Amino acid sequence: MRELEQVLAIFVAAVLLAAAARRIGAPYPVFLAIGGALLAFVPGAPTLSVPPELVLALFVAPVLLDAAFDASQRDLRDNWAPLVGLVVFAVGLTTAAVAVVVHALVPGIPWAAAVALGAIVAPPDAVAATAVLRALQPPQRILTILEGESLLNDASALLIYRLAVSAVAAGSFSVQAVAPAFLLAVLGSIVAGPALGWLMQRVLQNVQHIPTAIILQFVGTFTVWVVAEHAGLSGVLTTVCFAMWLARTTPARIPARVRIPTNAVWATVIFGLNIFAFIFIGLQMRPILLELPPPVRNRYLLVAVAVLLTVIVVRIAWHMSFNAVLRWRHRRFGFHPPRPMLRPTVGSGLVISWAGMRGIVTLAAALALPADFPSRDLIVLTAFFVVLGTLLVHGLTLKALLRALDLHDGDPVAGEVRTARERVLEAALAELPAGASPAVDLVRKNFKVRLGSSAHSEGAPGSFGSDHEAAFRRGLQSARQTLIAMRDSGAIGDDAFHSLENDLDWMEVSDPLRAANADDTQEHA
Repeated sequence: MRELEQVLAIFVAAVLLAAAARRIGAPYPVFLAIGGALLAFVPGAPTLSVPPELVLALFVAPVLLDAAFDASQRDLRDNWAPLVGLVVFAVGLTTAAVAVVVHALVPGIPWAAAVALGAIVAPPDAVAATAVLRALQPPQRILTILEGESLLNDASALLIYRLAVSAVAAGSFSVQAVAPAFLLAVLGSIVAGPALGWLMQRVLQNVQHIPTAIILQFVGTFTVWVVAEHAGLSGVLTTVCFAMWLARTTPARIPARVRIPTNAVWATVIFGLNIFAFIFIGLQMRPILLELPPPVRNRYLLVAVAVLLTVIVVRIAWHMSFNAVLRWRHRRFGFHPPRPMLRPTVGSGLVISWAGMRGIVTLAAALALPADFPSRDLIVLTAFFVVLGTLLVHGLTLKALLRALDLHDGDPVAGEVRTARERVLEAALAELPAGASPAVDLVRKNFKVRLGSSAHSEGAPGSFGSDHEAAFRRGLQSARQTLIAMRDSGAIGDDAFHSLENDLDWMEVSDPLRAANADDTQEHA
């Protein structure tokens, strides 16, 4: 019971730290990292343990699925060049540079273990960066690149990580030996993800009980990861493909009264996983810091500082070089984006270069190492130091940098929202002829109030029986189909799509007559 009380107290403290971070405008992972570091020195802190083989599935699978589901596939395609540069080359260069630095400072560490550490600290986490940036309304292109990088570089970094860990276990590493398995894992994951998504959709489409639907979603997420790992595929890449396939196919099939509470539960779980990751790493750090002899501890801290500087310098060097090439290309051949977006500038390059904060994936990968892994204490300590350092250095200065650069792009998402709102309203009203009945006229007014620019009307729709219900359903269905068609055709991105989808969801669940009918249906089910 005492351990439970301690864990609950730690969670409450973490929630208060996150609230304090939001109050002063700092990203909450910064305060969680500070709390995790302080927790390592708290006397009598509880001992928590999770089997290493479960850590990645527990922490990474839900976070990846949530991020991949919300990612705008259109915008990722539009920015494929910088994304490939960050996801493939920046991750590879960071991994290699860290491995060289660590091996130089600790000659006794196996090269495979040094590579594993490089892969652990290579992937940035967009949670902290976007927590800072979204409040300042930065150019959408910057947000898209950072969120896309955070989503896709986990796959590349963790693939390298898995190969390095396997090489340590096997005692040797050969590119010729692992290349076929590597390619098979990538291709198999790209195929398996959508296939499992199709199966999950079939399971969920007839589930109307909201708690059951949410539980099945989480069970399905972990099942996809486990199946992929047992099949020798990439759990990360399979989960990303699984989530992206569901994001394209489920909006038309999931009712709003299921989607709204589902989104709230997922947001809460992701927040809780971030809290638990920092708590857990803090508790793991305590025995490492206390049991190491001072000379060894000092050497480990020196390695951690060197790795922190390495990941910061490599990211800046790579992306600013890539940014310079892009700007040269645009000067020579012109800038012709498929839709309005910010032209790459020195300022945008600086923001992206400075947004390399590490987070939950780095923590989870470090904790997932087997207990007998070579130099595990050094790797765990360095990983946490890199997370803490990047969050403090970047997280507390990124806002000032963005304000100083004063970057603007005219807010293209807001423009897409306005365009979609007009088209969706036209589609809904086309199904509702004016003057057909008082109920239809009231539904038309509701759509104009909620999707148009006028102020909200007073009063409720009232009860007009089946006439009102049928009219509302026709208008809403037409609006949803138009919105999905605009997203699928590329006329709008997923940010605008989700904004309007949320409006339509609330229209559906907040209509008194429909809500009453839904409640009656659920009670009789």
